Amino acid sequence: MSRLSVPKDKIRIVLVEGVHESAARMLAANGYVNVERQPASPSAETLRELLAEAHVLGIRSRTRISAELIAAAPKLFCIGCFCIGTNQVDLAAAKLAGIPVFNAPYSNTRSVAELVLGEIIMLMRRIPEKSALAHRGVWRKTDAGSHEIRGKVLGIVGYGHIGSQLSVLAEAVGMRVRYYDIVEKLSLGNAAPTASLAELLELADVVSLHVPATAETRGMIGEGELARMRPGALLVNAARGEVVDVDALAAAIGAGRIGGAAVDVFPVEPAGGAEPFASPLQGLGNVILTPHVGGATEEAQDSIGAEVAGKLASYSDSGATIGAVNFVEVSLPVQRDATRFLHIHRNVPGVLSRINEVFSAKSLNIAGQYLRTDAEIGYVVTDIDGRLEAGTGIRRDLAAVPGTLRVRFLY
Repeated sequence: MSRLSVPKDKIRIVLVEGVHESAARMLAANGYVNVERQPASPSAETLRELLAEAHVLGIRSRTRISAELIAAAPKLFCIGCFCIGTNQVDLAAAKLAGIPVFNAPYSNTRSVAELVLGEIIMLMRRIPEKSALAHRGVWRKTDAGSHEIRGKVLGIVGYGHIGSQLSVLAEAVGMRVRYYDIVEKLSLGNAAPTASLAELLELADVVSLHVPATAETRGMIGEGELARMRPGALLVNAARGEVVDVDALAAAIGAGRIGGAAVDVFPVEPAGGAEPFASPLQGLGNVILTPHVGGATEEAQDSIGAEVAGKLASYSDSGATIGAVNFVEVSLPVQRDATRFLHIHRNVPGVLSRINEVFSAKSLNIAGQYLRTDAEIGYVVTDIDGRLEAGTGIRRDLAAVPGTLRVRFLY
């Protein structure tokens, strides 16, 4: 009779930073009940202690996983980032330790799009400054500079999942949508692409940014780009803080060239609530500043929890790496009458033949085998005919193959 090398109830899963309870529910539904949840990001010392015994780690955006922490986590075999970004994890170190990292790139799409649309309406009506004045006892009832969004041109930079969702919502309330993306994308509704970023900046009443953080997007909206925008146009950044030169934006708003802005992401963000926040955009009229809450809704966190937990369970159950950000992607069905081994190794010649020598030396028949490689690693999933018990020495022999990074015996 077969059994997992580590039974499900013995696989220790640590979830920190208040990962939504939907994650624990999803894990329990898949048989994983040994789950420790912590409401905040632990200190480096506490995290090291947790990782000493953890098989699976779930984090959000504040917890930093360095190469040193990965090296101090001998049992850890996968990491889940319950958010969009994964730059809080040393992905290269995780990869070379044979640890795939999963995230939820699309689960908060609707939440971000809704926030951006709401901010556009507020900025067009100059509500932020009217609200601030009312709080100070000033009653400024005026229609000067206040506009409907119907008929205005929304320019979306980055027409991916969030950008295209915003496109649909904005068109539904009467905006005309133009977009720019470096990759050709199918237009939704009546949205139309522009040939260049410069063209979009020159024609849009509102520019909304939805691009990833890359070398190409760093500082893509600076003094020159702001000068190209229509006088009084608005800028919304719910993408990444490094995309916009906030000093240039503050100067343009102060000079009246830009009519206002909504910014949810910043080049430097506090690590926690106790750390102060500072930005050159503070104190400016018709500016909305939010603390990176674009995807911070209960609905989004519920969805993210279930999505990432499902990926972690799938990898633990079958070795599937679909959705991993630092790993080759493999997905194979669970076999009923076979024993599965996972072998992660450096991508050097001869490893596969050495793996197969281990099986042939014990007269084991390979029922199925799948290999995927990239420039650095190889990932082999091997199914052996029949049900093997633990203790046969196969895992030990596979681990002795030169170039091996990690071996797992699943079932």
